[in-house]
Amino acid sequence: MTASSRTVRVGSSHGLHARPAKLFAQTAKDAGIPVTIAKDSGKPVNAASILAVVALGIDFGDHVVLTADGENAEAVLDTLTEVLTTDHDETA
Repeated sequence: MTASSRTVRVGSSHGLHARPAKLFAQTAKDAGIPVTIAKDSGKPVNAASILAVVALGIDFGDHVVLTADGENAEAVLDTLTEVLTTDHDETA
């Protein structure tokens, strides 16, 4: 098994604050394989940890690097990419 990674531009207009960070971390946790997220060239953190994700201070338009290691890594990255590129701050 090899790790897969991809760079994603964050689409939420207020970045990864509490609500989108929670959605992202829960999705990463549900993946069942190790997933990390890093801001730019920073240190990767556990993507399933909402506190670690919020602590990165990711804003709208920032680039992050996602890495997933295990079976279905590409599918997991596809799902997480969709979460990150969606603007969760649009008014419903």
